[in-house]
Amino acid sequence: MSEPKTYPGAPVELPLRLVKLEPTPVEGCPSCTELAKVRDWARAGNDQTTVIDCNVLMARHPNGH
Repeated sequence: MSEPKTYPGAPVELPLRLVKLEPTPVEGCPSCTELAKVRDWARAGNDQTTVIDCNVLMARHPNGH
């Protein structure tokens, strides 16, 4: 007798997430400039959660890049 199947099908293989470019601060925007500074400090302290938060906020800027 063979072993019972413990999963419904073949495992799903997810694509590799390649490093995406980070948003750049909008020139002349004090909020973007501050977020870029905080992002740099967070990266230096290995705080990836804050790095990602800063990237999301910069990307949401009305004229974000």
